[in-house]
Order: sequence, then structure tokens, then C-alpha cells
Amino acid sequence: MASLAAAAALLAAGLSQPASAAPPPSPGTTAPEPAADAAADGGTPSSATTLSEGWNSPWGIAFLPDGRSAMVTERLTYHVYRVDRDGTKKRVGAVPYTEAGPNDHGVGGLLGVTPSPSWNGTTDQRVYFMHTTKDETRVVRMNYDGTSLSGYTTVLGGIRRGGDHNGGRIAFGPDGYLYVTTGDGGRMDLAQDRNSLNGKILRITETGAPAPGNPFGNRVYSYGHRNPYGLAWDRNGRLWSVEIGASAWDELNLIKPGANYGWPTCEGACTTKGMTDPKETWRPAQAVPSQITVVRNVIYMSSLLGQRLWRIPIDGDSERVGEKTAFFTAEYGRLRAIAKVPGRDELWVGTSNNGSAKDRILRVTIR
Repeated sequence: MASLAAAAALLAAGLSQPASAAPPPSPGTTAPEPAADAAADGGTPSSATTLSEGWNSPWGIAFLPDGRSAMVTERLTYHVYRVDRDGTKKRVGAVPYTEAGPNDHGVGGLLGVTPSPSWNGTTDQRVYFMHTTKDETRVVRMNYDGTSLSGYTTVLGGIRRGGDHNGGRIAFGPDGYLYVTTGDGGRMDLAQDRNSLNGKILRITETGAPAPGNPFGNRVYSYGHRNPYGLAWDRNGRLWSVEIGASAWDELNLIKPGANYGWPTCEGACTTKGMTDPKETWRPAQAVPSQITVVRNVIYMSSLLGQRLWRIPIDGDSERVGEKTAFFTAEYGRLRAIAKVPGRDELWVGTSNNGSAKDRILRVTIR
């Protein structure tokens, strides 16, 4: 509790992320990589093998706090699975009230997943999901006892849904609060409205309330986003996100509290005062980014239209990134879900939209 209070006080006072050290994470949170010297940075993907097959568009992968297995969501079946490190999978339930297209709102479906930082299956069974219903996008909570899902509680509703502009990534940060990406819902103007939940990265408590120290006193952490997907923290506790652009540029952004990332005024870099430029950009044909994770101070980004895994090294402890490199181009189709395996230099990467029961989860080794 003391570390959370200290983190909240730091945000309230300076509204900036720590430059060199993150606050100690609560047990089971998405902790940044341990501080390391430059010699430990780097590595590249050396191989990709099939960990698990028979999937239908897996959207989210989130490891349980013990690191021995992960929860995986399927976007269009609304099913949730538990996958062990050896690739064994078991269906544990579905998220009720989920509704995807075709309808007036387009697609959507079951999106991100993250367990409570202290989930243990007994005294704490909370697992959080993000999904679309008939009329909105929601963050919800269910109970998972290690065998099956039960219960359903809305944590945060009222997020406009629209086509593919739903965001959907949720994760607990090193400060113990829940971070949520939301798309503009097809209404560009909402991204610049700091009182709207759309076109934002939100920072909330486990009950859906605004987290202490948020820059505008509400749930908004950053704004001016079109359709942000990935969330990942580096070894210094800094938050990175990727964003799908309209037609010109996709983006990798370093997220800072209160910052405006430009949409719809800007797509990619621009000279408009008060707006924050991305750290890297791609043409959509090479990207349409989905999710990111960090291994040894390197960001790995899955891409949909680009059908490749991107490697973007962070330049030491600076806010710069080095030269981006693509791997597995067009070898496995569209890539979406991605997660670092706890305690290993290894990624799980999900393919997307290859056909009924034709998607798989790949094991990618970093050396």
C-alpha cells in the first residue's frame, strides 16, 4: 500500500513517468524488466514453432501471476482458454453479453484479458476482460477458480463501440492500476474530448474508478488516440503503446500522462503545438500494429496487414528507439496476440483470421 501511495503522489505532483526506476510492483502485476546494463540488451528471434493449434482468432494472451499458464481469449467465439507452457489448452468458459458483427456497429467481440495482480484461484479469483456488447464496449470482471469462469460484473461501461475502432487492450501496470486502451468508436472528435472515454488510454482502479494522480482528475491518462492496441512497460517503468492509423501512418508511442497524441489533427508526426509525436511510424502495408511486449529492452510488435513481427530496440535508458527490423514476413499470416513468457526470453504469438480452427499460437525464442 505504501508503494502505491508513493506512486500516486509522484503522479499527482509531477504528472510524469519515472525516468530511471519504476515503483515496486504489487505481487503479480505486469512488472517492467529488471534494470540491466547495456550488455544485457538485445537479442533477436531465432526460431518460431507451433505451441498450440486449432484456434479461432485468438485476441489476448495474459499469464497468470504464477507464470505457469496463460489465459487466452478468442475474439469471435467469445471463449476463454487456459494454456499451459507445454501448449495444453482447456476451455474454461465464455464472457456473456459479448456481441460482434455483422451489425450496425461492425465487428468487435471478446478482446483483452488480464488477471488480478494477486490472483491465486482461491482468495482472489478476479480476471478482467474487455469486450463489445450490442451497444457499447465494456471492461468487466469474472471469477476464475483455476477450473472455470463464473459471475459477471461490469467494471466500466459506456465506451462507444464502432467498427474496429474499439481498442481493447487491458493490463495492470507496475503501479498496480489497470490501463485500458479505447478507440474513437468511429467518432474522431471524441479523441480530443478529455471528458470522453473514447480515443484514450485510461488508468483506473480495480473497481473502475479514476486512479489517484490521473492528470485530469478523471479516468483519462492520455488522449488524441485513434485506435490504440498494444501496451507494454520497459525496464524503467515507462509505458509504450502502438496505434492503428487511418491510411497514412501507424505509430509506436511513448505514453506520458496528460499527453495529446494528435488524432484526428495528426496521423504520424506533425508540427501542431501541444501534440506529441510518435517514436516510430510505419506505412499500413508493413504494419497495422496489434500488440507489443518487451524482452531485454527490445519492443516486439505483432502486425496484422503487415503479417510480420517487428523488433524495435530501445536505446538504453533513453526515450529513443533504434532501427526497426521485421521477422517472419508472410510466413504465418496476420499476427495479433503477443506476450512474453515469464522468466524466459520467449514470446507467445497468436495468428489471426486464417480460417475456422486454423489459427495457432507460436513459440518464438529470443537469442
